[in-house]
Amino acid sequence: MNARELEQILSERGSPRVLIVGDLILDRYVSGDVARISPEAPIPVLTAKRSEEKLGGAGNVAANLVAMGAKVDVVGVLGEDGWGRALRALLEELGIETSGCAIDATRPTIQKTRMMSGSQQMLRVDWEDARAVQGAALATLVASLPARVRAANAVVLSDYGKGVLVPDVVATVISAARAAKIPVLVDPKGDDYRRYRGATLVTPNRKEAEQAVGRKLAKLEELPAAADELMKTADLDAAVITLGADGIYWRDQRGQSGRVAAQARAVFDVTGAGDTVVAQLAFYLADGVGLGPAVELANQAAAITVARLGTHAVSRSELAAHLAEHAPHRGKVVRGSEVEALLAQWRKEGKRIVFTNGCFDVLHVGHVDYLRFAKNKGDVLIVGVNDDQSVRRLKGPTRPVNGIDDRMEMLAALEMVDAVTSFSEDTPAKIVERVTPHVLVKGQDWADKGVVGREWVEAHGGVVHLAPMVPGKSTTSILERAQGGTASPSC
Repeated sequence: MNARELEQILSERGSPRVLIVGDLILDRYVSGDVARISPEAPIPVLTAKRSEEKLGGAGNVAANLVAMGAKVDVVGVLGEDGWGRALRALLEELGIETSGCAIDATRPTIQKTRMMSGSQQMLRVDWEDARAVQGAALATLVASLPARVRAANAVVLSDYGKGVLVPDVVATVISAARAAKIPVLVDPKGDDYRRYRGATLVTPNRKEAEQAVGRKLAKLEELPAAADELMKTADLDAAVITLGADGIYWRDQRGQSGRVAAQARAVFDVTGAGDTVVAQLAFYLADGVGLGPAVELANQAAAITVARLGTHAVSRSELAAHLAEHAPHRGKVVRGSEVEALLAQWRKEGKRIVFTNGCFDVLHVGHVDYLRFAKNKGDVLIVGVNDDQSVRRLKGPTRPVNGIDDRMEMLAALEMVDAVTSFSEDTPAKIVERVTPHVLVKGQDWADKGVVGREWVEAHGGVVHLAPMVPGKSTTSILERAQGGTASPSC
């Protein structure tokens, strides 16, 4: 799919609820400068200047989903310590539900501290106890999961191998999700994917996939067989394998598959890229998008993540801007979120926006005169065109003569028209509100019928102008003359 089509899918998304179950990690970055070698040992001395705490592991998946506009519930284990309180605070600052998290006083909250000099990571110090969760903490998790799964539109199992996703937890989630027909996406760990049996899909990177199938996957042609093996082993609907510089490969049980090329222009830091991919996939699958387009959008988001230092949660607006940057030139015909982007640009430039609308089925000199009148009332003219279904409802089963794409392209070819878009309603009320122009133009024949959108435009400081009609020039009269009849002049 091209960037415009992906933009359209992104613009239509809602706010699905996603449950994240997995290993919560506090990522801490200590940054400074290295100017000398220690006299105590041949090691650099980092003069620390600042530190920053971020969400890692399952928390980073949650942060990515929140940035996309999802509602997020997290289930994991925290230690009874300051790091745990700091991690919970970071989650709650983002509006993430944390009441499903269990406290285990016998283990520390997992923390990874990275020592940074400029963009260079010098050392990583991990504090963790990766024992399998058990006892009261395990009982708390298992008891809370079924209800939380039922409340979600999708579930992510974020497995960092730190002890949360034990068999009882995984089985409870997958069983509840299957009963509720909710997709379960697994960011896996280890070489035995049988423990994820019944999930919807897994998202290993190439190295993890090689570990799981027990062989190297050096050639792209080897990926289909590997994906089939992963699906068979764990009774999955699909497998998604991230390939670094080779992009992302996906395949499902129906034999449908694809590979999208990597989009990153520069790879700065791959930390958290896998979290971004599984979060993006969960967001789209939870909101009804197919796997193919979801993988393409996830690939675009990953390109943003790897160009940043450390973990980075890609926002919906950031992804939309990235897609717009890579989209082909759209010309004058604009659709979906392109309309808002164009209007915002015009307003930023101080343009006086004029809007008019119609069927414009068979262009004639009356239309040209009318549109020239409209353009003279402002700086830029955007024309809303009734789609084919609405024309049929308004004009009858034999109309339109020309389809919506042809009508829009013809209008776009006129020098006085700056943009053309379409709408599907019988009246232009919604699109007038969407555009909120400085000037609304309609023909004089609407003087007695009432101009739809007048109240909205005037309430927002705009004006309405009625354009004079060219006598004897109308689509209806042209069509009747073509059929050998006569018609009275009307548009």
